[in-house]
Amino acid sequence: MRINSAENIAKSIDPIRKKAGKAAVYTLLTIWAVLVLFPFYWMVMTSIKSYGSYNSEYIATLFARAPTMENYSTAFTAVPLGRYLTNTLVFTVATTAAMLLVAVFAAFAFARLNFRGKNVAFMLFLALMMIPNELVIVTNFVTITNFDMRNTFLGLILPSVTSVFYIYLLKENFAQIPDELYYAAKVDGTSDIKFMFKVMIPICKPTIITVIILKIIECWNSYVWPRLITDDASHFLVSNGIQEIRESGFGRENIPAMMAAVVVISIPLIILFLVFRNKVMAGVSRGGLKG
Repeated sequence: MRINSAENIAKSIDPIRKKAGKAAVYTLLTIWAVLVLFPFYWMVMTSIKSYGSYNSEYIATLFARAPTMENYSTAFTAVPLGRYLTNTLVFTVATTAAMLLVAVFAAFAFARLNFRGKNVAFMLFLALMMIPNELVIVTNFVTITNFDMRNTFLGLILPSVTSVFYIYLLKENFAQIPDELYYAAKVDGTSDIKFMFKVMIPICKPTIITVIILKIIECWNSYVWPRLITDDASHFLVSNGIQEIRESGFGRENIPAMMAAVVVISIPLIILFLVFRNKVMAGVSRGGLKG
């Protein structure tokens, strides 16, 4: 009888423990979400406060008492924010397209083609990931300067068209495709290029979409290289443009308009991630699977 009663007590306590554990996990996740999202909330709230209202606050408020969209028009009229956005869009699209072309062909060669020294070449290629970007930037800067490509889109784009990580990610995905499909296609007279475009790319579409999204985010947030290679405002990207605004009198004085500019710059990436978040997670998880 005692044993049965102890088992009944344990069974009754077990659901309570599970509920308490879930409650603790959700509580911690909620706190973490608030900490992560609060800066974005603060940025948006500041962007809709008037200049006078913001400066009159001795203690910053969490809400805008009289919301206004004037700061957004000011962000576009007081500084060339539209030009910065256009430059960034051109840089992002061109760099992503060039990088994807290079990464797909390189990954296909390492995953499917057989040539002497392939494994050694791939190991040496992966070793490049161990080199800090700061060291590569020095070499790239000297090269671009010697070719007189400073303050040009070509000088901005060329150093970013190759990515060891993305090539490795695509190579691992291409390698998961059974060899039988490749040999069957070769028997039917299919060329390597046609097999890549008709079979391998459609199968690995989630990972390719993930690579595109991650590269877009990387280009949109790029700061060090554009800041180093461009000193002409006509070629500034949004990251450099915001820094230029911040360093100027406008950015230091009109904080609400500055925050409005930051919101405008952040919106495209937020929308991109929200729309394709499932694709990103599927592509990343697929990259870690074998067989």
